[in-house]
Amino acid sequence: MTEAPPASPDSPDSPGSPGSPDSPAAPPPSRFRALLPDLSPWRSSPDFRLLWVQGLITYFGSFMALIALPLQIKDLTGSPLAVGAMGAVELVPLVLFGLYGGALADSVDRRRVILLTEAGLGVLAAILLVNALLPEPLLWPLYVVAGGVAALAGLQRPALDSLMARIVPHAQQTAAAALNSLRWQIGAIAGPALAGLVVAYAGHGTAYAVTVCTFAASVLLCLRLSPAPPARDAAKPSLRGIVEGARYAWSRPVLLGTYAIDLAAMFFAFPNTIFPFLADELDAQWSLGLMYAAGSVGSLVLGLTSGWTSRVRRHGLFVVFGAAVWGLAIAAAGWFSSVWVVLLCLGVAGAGDMLSGLGRSTIWNQTIPEELRGRLAGIEVLSYSVGPQLGQVRAGAMAGWTGTRSAIWTGGVACVASVVLLTAALPKLVRYDSETDEDAVRRREARVEG
Repeated sequence: MTEAPPASPDSPDSPGSPGSPDSPAAPPPSRFRALLPDLSPWRSSPDFRLLWVQGLITYFGSFMALIALPLQIKDLTGSPLAVGAMGAVELVPLVLFGLYGGALADSVDRRRVILLTEAGLGVLAAILLVNALLPEPLLWPLYVVAGGVAALAGLQRPALDSLMARIVPHAQQTAAAALNSLRWQIGAIAGPALAGLVVAYAGHGTAYAVTVCTFAASVLLCLRLSPAPPARDAAKPSLRGIVEGARYAWSRPVLLGTYAIDLAAMFFAFPNTIFPFLADELDAQWSLGLMYAAGSVGSLVLGLTSGWTSRVRRHGLFVVFGAAVWGLAIAAAGWFSSVWVVLLCLGVAGAGDMLSGLGRSTIWNQTIPEELRGRLAGIEVLSYSVGPQLGQVRAGAMAGWTGTRSAIWTGGVACVASVVLLTAALPKLVRYDSETDEDAVRRREARVEG
């Protein structure tokens, strides 16, 4: 593959770049090619290629454990409450270590954080394997490992997310977000399907063994990443540093809008936990697996046709429009009684969620200063992880009070209403333009000077 020229890839005047005097006229791409994913981050950044492949391998291994762990708890206890308690065990470590991981990512080599946490996740998978091989597997290690995985994920995610802004050129952030989302959707669709087969036919131990192997391969790939040292004047991780990052986010209406809209969308319109009851009401128990997969299929379709997103500058509109589509589609899924229409609505919702995610990721990576990138990534972890957790609680409580379908469609309507209100309260988000926004311009100039 051809590497990008060493001259600043973000500069429109660099030799050979589109629009420069030295650039030969290129034929316009066909409509079909214009829809295909933009592979420029893959071509320009060896570290992006490594992380993309590493992430895909890790997703498959993680989904093995993600499917096997609750099933093993179910087999050991027969209690839905015992399975649901896993979410409570994971939430607090994810929040605490996510915030600390953000401060850590700004203070130490991000490559080292990613490498050590990935190795730690492999060790936890090995503990699950050893426990599964016991004549009588124990229950308590499963909860300990679940909490440990949440803690390590909280530490790792800010370093991983903040690294993207460094290794991918400024103008390619939307394309990188689309490729990363595409990788996730491939894992989200194929991973659980493969994991279900492995657990069903080979047992929990085999699933955990596969997980250990995938993390071993991931660590080897992480060893090849370039170092990502912190700024020379970076302070040690501290509560003061975390507060500094929160103040920065609060002072930027565009960033605040991305966090608020995502939280609202997930809180009001994340009904996954009541899908089993929806399938029962529609007299289509066979459709439960399709309900869980439909959103990922919708996101995958958008990812495979995401080439056009690289040519858009108004990424705030992505956030708002995508979240509104998500809410409308979820409302429709709760309103209609045909299971096939419901599945179609869930697919559309997944596409809307991905579009909103592309906008959020692009704005974050294009505007946040390098010295604060880790701490803001820690806040981002809370934005897209706490919302779904609370959303499942809301959906379950509302379903018990008003019924399953009404809990879904009213949540979708509330999502749309909250998006409208937040957009009115934070108009700078809608007006965001990557070419004129002060923070985006400052960040782009810093990349060029660096």
